[in-house]
Amino acid sequence: MLSQRLLIMKIIAHSVLIVSCELILIPFAMVVLASFRKGNFPPSTLWLNLDQWTLDHWKYVLGIPYREVLNAATGETKMVSPTVAPLHWFLNSLVVSSIASFGIILLSGTAAYAFARLKFRFRNQILTGLLVLQMFPQILTLTAYYRILNYVGERIPWLGLNTFAGLIVIYLSGISINIWMIKGYFDTISPSMEDSARIDGASRFQAFTKILLPMSAPIFAVVFILSFISMISEYPTASVVLQESANRTLAVGAYSLLDEHEKLWGHFSALAVLSGVPITIMFLLCQRFIIGGLTSGGAKE
Repeated sequence: MLSQRLLIMKIIAHSVLIVSCELILIPFAMVVLASFRKGNFPPSTLWLNLDQWTLDHWKYVLGIPYREVLNAATGETKMVSPTVAPLHWFLNSLVVSSIASFGIILLSGTAAYAFARLKFRFRNQILTGLLVLQMFPQILTLTAYYRILNYVGERIPWLGLNTFAGLIVIYLSGISINIWMIKGYFDTISPSMEDSARIDGASRFQAFTKILLPMSAPIFAVVFILSFISMISEYPTASVVLQESANRTLAVGAYSLLDEHEKLWGHFSALAVLSGVPITIMFLLCQRFIIGGLTSGGAKE
C-alpha cells in the first residue's frame, strides 16, 4: 500500500514537472522559430517548412545589411540596413547594467557593513526607513527623475538626460533591499575573526576587505546577478532618461520594434533571444555562489 502511494506521488510530481517545463520551453521555442521565420509574424508555431527559414532578422539585429524581397513575381528587392543596429542597444545594456551592478555591490556592501558592525544613533530607524522607501514602486518617481536630470544636465551635461551616467545614478538609488540582504548575511558571520584581526593590528578596513568580504562572496554574487537581470530588462526609467535612438538600452530598443503602425515581430524575437545570452552565461558561471548565497549563511560561533 505504501509503495503504491509513493508511486502515485512520483507520477504526480513528474507530471507537474513535465507540465512546468513545457510551459517554459514551448513559448521559448516559438520565439526562437519566429526569429528564423520569413516575414514578421508573431510567435505562433513550433514548426517551419524549409522555404520559411531565413537569417534576415538576425542580420538586422546584428547590423548586417541584407536584401528584402518586395515582389516575388518581379524579383524586386530593396537593401535593408538599420540606422542603429539593435546589437548596439544590446551592448549599451551590458555596459549600463555591469557598471550599475558593480556600483550597487560597492554601495550596498559598505552600507550593510556599517549597519551590521558599527553602533550609531538611529541605526534601526534608518534601516526601517530604507525598507519603507523600498515599498514604493520606482515608477512613482519618474517625473522627479526627469526634472532632476534635466536640471543637472543644464549644468553638468554628462550627468543629465540622455546619458548613461544619469541612468546609472538613478539605478544606484535603489539599493535598499540589497542593503538588507547583505546585512542579513553579515549578521550570520561571527565578528570574532574580525576582532582577532583587529587585535593583531589590522585596521577596520583591512578586516572588512581581507576577512568579511571573501566569506561573503555568495551573497555578493546573488546581489550582482539579481541587479544585472533587473537592469538589463528595465524599461520605464530607461525610456524616460534615454531619448536618442543610439543611446537606447535593450528593453527600450526592443519596444520600439513593436511600433503601433508596424510590428517587427521577427526582429523583436531575434533580439529577445539574444538578450537571454548574457543572463544565461552569468547564471552558469555563478550558479554555485547563487545557491550558496540564497540557502546558507556565513560562519557561526
